[in-house]
Amino acid sequence: MDQPLSLQALEQRDEFIHRHIGPCAAETAGMLAAIGADSLDALIAQTVPAAIRLPAELPLPAPRREHEALADLKAIAQKNVVARSCIGMGYYDTLTPKVILRNVMENPGWYTAYTPYQAEIAQGRLEALMNFQQVVVDLTGLEIANASLLDEATAAAEAMAMARRVSKSKSTRFLVDASVFPQTLDVVRTRAGYFGFELVIAAVDRVPDGEFFGALLQNPGDDGEVRDLTDTIAALKARGATVAVACDLMAQVLIKSPGAMGADIALGSSQRFGIPMGFGGPHAAFFATREACVRSMPGRIIGVSKDARGHTAYRMTLQTREQHIRREKANSNICTSQVLLANMAGLYAVYHGPAGLKTIARRIHRLTGMLVEGLKAAGVEVSTAQFFDTVRVRTDRDVPGYNLRAVDAQTRGISFDETTTAADVAAILLALTGKTADLAALDAAAAASSPLAGLLRDDAILTHPVFNTHHTEHEMLRYLKSLQNRDLALDHSMISLGSCTMKLNATSEMIPVTWPEFGGIHPFAPREQVAGYLEMIAGLTEWLKTVTGFDAICMQPNSGAQGEYAGLVAIARYHASRGEGHRKVCLIPKSAHGTNPATAQMANMKVVVVDCDASGNVDVADLEAKAGEHKDDLACLMITYPSTHGVFEEAIKDICAIVHAHGGQVYMDGANLNAQVGLTSPGFIGADVSHMNLHKTFAIPHGGGGPGMGPIGLKAHLAPFMADHAVAATGPADRVNAGQGAVSAAPFGSASILPISWMYLAMLGGEGVRKATQYAILNANYVASRLQAHYPVLYVGSNGRVAHECILDIRPLKAATGIAEIDIAKRLMDYGFHAPTVSFPVAGTIMVEPTESESKAELDRFVEAMIAIREEIRRIETGELPADNNPLKNAPHSQADVIEGEWNRPYSREEAVFPLPWVKANKFWPSVNRIDDVYGDRHLNCACPPMASYED
Repeated sequence: MDQPLSLQALEQRDEFIHRHIGPCAAETAGMLAAIGADSLDALIAQTVPAAIRLPAELPLPAPRREHEALADLKAIAQKNVVARSCIGMGYYDTLTPKVILRNVMENPGWYTAYTPYQAEIAQGRLEALMNFQQVVVDLTGLEIANASLLDEATAAAEAMAMARRVSKSKSTRFLVDASVFPQTLDVVRTRAGYFGFELVIAAVDRVPDGEFFGALLQNPGDDGEVRDLTDTIAALKARGATVAVACDLMAQVLIKSPGAMGADIALGSSQRFGIPMGFGGPHAAFFATREACVRSMPGRIIGVSKDARGHTAYRMTLQTREQHIRREKANSNICTSQVLLANMAGLYAVYHGPAGLKTIARRIHRLTGMLVEGLKAAGVEVSTAQFFDTVRVRTDRDVPGYNLRAVDAQTRGISFDETTTAADVAAILLALTGKTADLAALDAAAAASSPLAGLLRDDAILTHPVFNTHHTEHEMLRYLKSLQNRDLALDHSMISLGSCTMKLNATSEMIPVTWPEFGGIHPFAPREQVAGYLEMIAGLTEWLKTVTGFDAICMQPNSGAQGEYAGLVAIARYHASRGEGHRKVCLIPKSAHGTNPATAQMANMKVVVVDCDASGNVDVADLEAKAGEHKDDLACLMITYPSTHGVFEEAIKDICAIVHAHGGQVYMDGANLNAQVGLTSPGFIGADVSHMNLHKTFAIPHGGGGPGMGPIGLKAHLAPFMADHAVAATGPADRVNAGQGAVSAAPFGSASILPISWMYLAMLGGEGVRKATQYAILNANYVASRLQAHYPVLYVGSNGRVAHECILDIRPLKAATGIAEIDIAKRLMDYGFHAPTVSFPVAGTIMVEPTESESKAELDRFVEAMIAIREEIRRIETGELPADNNPLKNAPHSQADVIEGEWNRPYSREEAVFPLPWVKANKFWPSVNRIDDVYGDRHLNCACPPMASYED
């Protein structure tokens, strides 16, 4: 009989560590032997420079079992008070259709997919995003929409920047409607300050004289007033302004569209199309414009193209990774959008259809009208004349169980939504008037009155068949499944994207996201009602401080790129506070992610590029020379660590010291933080500020391209300059950052996904996060070691090790055979894998990051696929296969290749679709053949194609 285990061992406190980390003990031993390392500790000693290794383990709490962590978080969540919200301001309670909740929001087939850069295995979510774009086009009355932005406030800031790009006016003045939401104004004001724009805030009927390069209007306004802005927009355009209108999708179901009023841009939030409020996010912003302005529009756009068989296929178009190409000249630094939430909003419109949406909108409007009739009958002043769902009321009363908006001491704002009932109307009227409502009489009076007369739209919306087909749950369920079947996600196989850390998004981490205690909270709810949220955020903050070595954490940025921006803004504010606002030079290594120079441009900094040496490291001599040259104007260095080349640079502490010696600050890009946690930290290395990609290192899923979270850590001297919020404070009254401008719409960004990272850290503990990092490094070195003989590994450290990712050089193969990295990417689909990162950070390469969550068996399958592909390339080298007609150039292969027409290729059908024996057991079929990118850009079509196109 086995030796009895102790009770401590039987408790399995480290249970989740073994669930999260892929290789077991036997696999670990085999992998270490394969790479020639005696132990994990020995491997780390060979990989991570001794000068930056932490002297002790992280003082995080001990790991918790999954059910215990869930119970602990549930107890915290129950400290939130879920009151009926009538606050509005762009956030409304909503009813997520359960068929969408269960089959999209809670489905790893949707939430673990990656950004659809490899379109052939992302056709399902690309179609769903096309639906979203069509909804936005129809409801805004404009010609083209993108596939979402981060939130309404940052979308408004992007509209301002776009207006400057397209306007012919020489003015630096930007008009902001006094009826714009205050959180939007807060973010726009922050962004305008670094662009050097002068904000002019005025009521649209009292616009000051003079030119404006752009204007931002809101309809319905912050006070709920619905206005016909046609004449205002025409007058502003006559002065040279490009005009953007922030609008409400649910209101747009009924009222005249911004496009019909002459607007150039329309934007807003799609939150009320089935997305929980979630204390501020994540929610998909929408953004639409005229087709003539499409090349100046921020964000990603989904377009229609053709595949190799001439079939209709979707792909990202025009803006795809635009910031990587244009760098400091990029229009925007946006990298993550809100794909999962945009998909949900578009599917909400598919499920309800135009008739269903009109019924919902009319019901909201009717209930608001009943409230107004009741208030007026009781002599209570209602100041909003033309309303959709929001009114302002002259009263100092509150309503028990309901959150009204306290506009001032004598005014309350009341907003209704699709969850509002007639009983709610009666309860509010009783509290505000002291009278019992006759609901039938109020209904009749509201139906007879027409506050929106002359403001209603008269055009058809959502006429495409997709919005008029799937209205039974059975049909919707099958439609969702058909979309999911066309997408490859982590529930099928490893996604080994370098720089993107596609790790396990554990079920226990995801469960709290849909708890009503987290989902049902308005971001501006009274502070006493959000004790649970504040406790959870405070706990996560302390853990992240421990992990990163920083003194403060700002949770507001809702993407990695927003984190970059927030970090550079904090640095700029710090220099300005010391009378050194002239410090504007930002040093950036040549290898940097494209968002870095784009962000520096947005922060009004001058980018100076630092060279890299032959080993891929920062050229320290060049850095020192340029830091010295710009010592009087040096603002900061932006650096990724480990480097974007996948190596722990040994000079990193010296690099930080050089920048500090010349008056600059060090911004560390957190894209590769997964190789640091528990072994070293940005604060310990010498960084002053860094963002953390919670959707990478801390297990928030990528959601098919979003949501993300990019909070920043700061040293104490920068903490007073991190973002605050104009509407809801980010901390107590004595917080050091009080009054600093916001960078996102909600005070804590996309707060409802923070429980994912809380659960991740609670279940792993200090021991687990250190092991996770060790295994991320082990897995990467194992892949690099096994593939080195087939594909040269471009960069390694001084001991021949890579960090958590490796770059495979395809350029010699291309020179010899014409096979490029993109051909390997497409061929991997036939083996059931998503490609690694292609042509970044070095053109002609692929970058592989396996993460700690993949087992040796899965890594071996990937390695076998890559070796098999190398053998196929060898057959081209020897002339056995022609250079222009081979499995790589024709990849990916779809079912149509197998069943349609004669097979006249110099390799068999079985080689095409079942290239290794194990592929048959779990075959993923690309739903289209290789997509023609050039055709898609030359024939721009970003709306739902007609049904006939699917039959061609």
